[in-house]
Amino acid sequence: MTHNDPVLIQVPEVLATDDLWLMAPQTVEGDAVMLNYTVISSLPHLRPWMHWAHEQPTVEQSEAIVRRMKAQFLTREHLGYFLYERGADGSRGALIGGAGLVRLDWLLRRFEIGYWLAPTATGRGLASQAVVALTRLAFDGLRARRVEIRTDARNLASRAVAERCGFQLEGVLRNDALGVDAELTDTCIFGLIELSALRDPSAPRR
Repeated sequence: MTHNDPVLIQVPEVLATDDLWLMAPQTVEGDAVMLNYTVISSLPHLRPWMHWAHEQPTVEQSEAIVRRMKAQFLTREHLGYFLYERGADGSRGALIGGAGLVRLDWLLRRFEIGYWLAPTATGRGLASQAVVALTRLAFDGLRARRVEIRTDARNLASRAVAERCGFQLEGVLRNDALGVDAELTDTCIFGLIELSALRDPSAPRR
């Protein structure tokens, strides 16, 4: 069924990959405590790329973030998920980052994917798993016509994730934004317009 009001669109609050649970924020104290711990321990790693990673948040501030993200998920303004490690038995482990669909254009069905990981979770293909899961959600569940990943041109790790997942570099916007260092920076735009072009780096090679 097609809905004109995005609030009526069904969006799963839990997505699963081989090694991750992607879970929509819940307004519970536990989520805030885990988020606070993960963000604080990740600040040096995230500071070069994330504007929000320059101040150490309090637990109260993290609780406000959880509540705000939950509200935006319900209104379909921002479909943000927390990333939890998934145990071999399917259990939920530590909170290790976040990912989601941002800058949602429901009329055109164009969505952008954003993601971040704690330094202890990098180098294992987890960001790629999150991107693959969100891309499938966008095309299969939300009838996407276009999915984008935008990243600072200097962020080679983020660019590599987009490329591994089959996103095509469509252009570089020069002097498009101010980096966290207040210097002008270029923005790389990666795009995907059909699910068949998606590559899952964790899938067995034939």
